[in-house]
Amino acid sequence: MSTDAVTDRPAAPSAWDPLRIAAFRSLWLALLASNIGTWMQTVGAQWLLVEESGTDTLVAVVQTASTLPILLLALPAGALADTFDRRRLLLAVQLFLTAVGVLLTALTFTGHMPPALLLTLTFVLGAGQAVTGPAWQSVIPELVPRPQLASASALGAISMNLARAVGPAVAGLLIARTGTGVVFALNTVTFALFAVALMRWRPTATRSTGAPERFAAAVRSGSRYVRHSPVVRRILLRAGLFLVPGSALWALLPLVASRGLGLGSGGYGVLLGAVGIGAVAGALLLPRMRARWSLNRLLLIASTGFAVVLALLVLVPSEYAVVAALLPAGVAWVMVLSSVNAAMQLFLPNWVRARGLAVYQMVFAGAQAAGALVWGVLSDVWGLRTTHLIAAALMLAGVVTLRWWPMRDTSDMNREPAVFWPEPHLELDPSDDDGPVLVMSRYPVSREHETAFVEAMERVRLSRLRTGALRWGLFRDGADPSRFVEAYVVPSWGEHLRQHTGRLTGTDQEIEEYALSLADGPAEVSHLVSAR
Repeated sequence: MSTDAVTDRPAAPSAWDPLRIAAFRSLWLALLASNIGTWMQTVGAQWLLVEESGTDTLVAVVQTASTLPILLLALPAGALADTFDRRRLLLAVQLFLTAVGVLLTALTFTGHMPPALLLTLTFVLGAGQAVTGPAWQSVIPELVPRPQLASASALGAISMNLARAVGPAVAGLLIARTGTGVVFALNTVTFALFAVALMRWRPTATRSTGAPERFAAAVRSGSRYVRHSPVVRRILLRAGLFLVPGSALWALLPLVASRGLGLGSGGYGVLLGAVGIGAVAGALLLPRMRARWSLNRLLLIASTGFAVVLALLVLVPSEYAVVAALLPAGVAWVMVLSSVNAAMQLFLPNWVRARGLAVYQMVFAGAQAAGALVWGVLSDVWGLRTTHLIAAALMLAGVVTLRWWPMRDTSDMNREPAVFWPEPHLELDPSDDDGPVLVMSRYPVSREHETAFVEAMERVRLSRLRTGALRWGLFRDGADPSRFVEAYVVPSWGEHLRQHTGRLTGTDQEIEEYALSLADGPAEVSHLVSAR
C-alpha cells in the first residue's frame, strides 16, 4: 500500500505563541466558549428528542439539521468572507444567533418546543455557524503574524476538541439537574460573548486595495478551482470516505447510551466527553505521529482503529469498556481530520483559501448530515448492532481504497503567489466587466517534442481552468503543423487580469515554463475581447 506523505511545513517553536496577542486571545477564548455552547446545544436537542419522540431517526437527524446548513451555505459563506468586511460579517451573524438562541430558550422553558420546531431552529443555528466558519478562518492572518499561522490553526483544533470534551459533560449534568432550557440559555450567552469580543477588536490589517470579486463570480471561481484541482479532489475524497461511516458514532451514541447501556443524560455526556478527551490527546500526539509515520500510513492506522471502536460499541455491553473504547476513537478522529484539513490549508493558494476551505466544510458537513440520516434509518429498521457493524465494515472498505487513492505528496509544490505573465498591451481599453475574453497563444514546436508538449499542456489546461478559464483547447494549425495554438475563454477582462496579478502560484509557473521549454520559441499571445 502506498504511503506517500503530504509533508507539513515546520511547526512554530510553540503552539501557544498566538495567545500572547491580546486580540487573538480574546477571540479564541470567545470562540472556545461558543464551541462549548454548540456541543451543549447538540446534546440538549438530542436528549430532548430521546425523551419526547422515541424514534431513532429523529434523534439522529439533530446532527443532520445542525450540519446540513454548512453543506448548503459554506461556499457562499466563503465568497462573503472574501468580499465583505469580515469583522462586521462575524458580528452580524453572532447577533443573529443570539436572537435565535433567546427564542429557542424561551420556547423550551414554556413547554412550546415540538420536535419539528426544535429541528427547524437547530437548522437556523447551523446556518449561522456555516457563515461563521470561513469568515473566522479568513481573519486569523489579520490577527497573528504569518510565522504563527500554523500555531494558530493548531489552537483552533485544540479549541474544537476541548469543547467536545467539556460541552457534552456539562450539558449532561445540567440536563439531569435543571433541564434542557438552561443548556440552551448558556449557548445563547456564548453567542453574545463572541459578539462582545468582536466589538472590542479593532483590526489594524488592511484589505487589498484591488476591486473585490462580485459575489456570484467569487462563488463560481471558487467552485471552478476545486473542480479542476486533482489534489483538492483527492483530499475531499479521503475526508468523505472517513466521515460517512464515522458519522455513525455521533448520530447513534445517544441511543447506545440510553438503550445499550441504560444511561441517563449524565452518562451520555460522559461518553461524549471521553471522545473529546481522546481528541485532545490526539491533537497533542499528532506531531509525534506525523514525524514517525507518513500521512497515508497514519490514515490507515487511525481509520482501522475507528472501525474497531464502532464494532466494540455494540459488541461489549459495558459502560467502562465503551468509555475506554471512545478514548482512542477521539484520538483517531482528530488525527485523520486534522491531518486532512492541514493538507488542504497548506495546498490552497491565498486567493481561494476561504472558498476552498468552505468546500471542505461542505464535504465535512454533508458526509455527516447524510451519514447521520442513513444510520438513523438503518437503526430503526435493523437495530443498533447491525447498523454499527455495517458502518465498521464501510470504514474498513474505505481503508482498502488507500491502495488506489492515496493522499498525494505536495511537499515539492510551490504554493506562493507568482506574478510572471507580462502585462498585456492593447489598443482597446476594456473595462473589467467586458467579456468574455478569448486568449490565444501560438507555440512553434518541433516534431521530436510534439508528444511531450501535448502532455505538458494537459497540466497547463488544469492551471488555466483553476485560475479563471471557462473553456480550454489545444489546436494544431492545418497550414503549419509545427504550430500549436492554445485557446481559452475567460468570463471577463477583470477575471483575466486576476490571473495576471495574483491567482497563479509558483507551481503554475513551473508547469508553464516546462511546457515552454519544449517549444522552439516564445509564445505569441493575443487577447480577443467580445464585440458585444
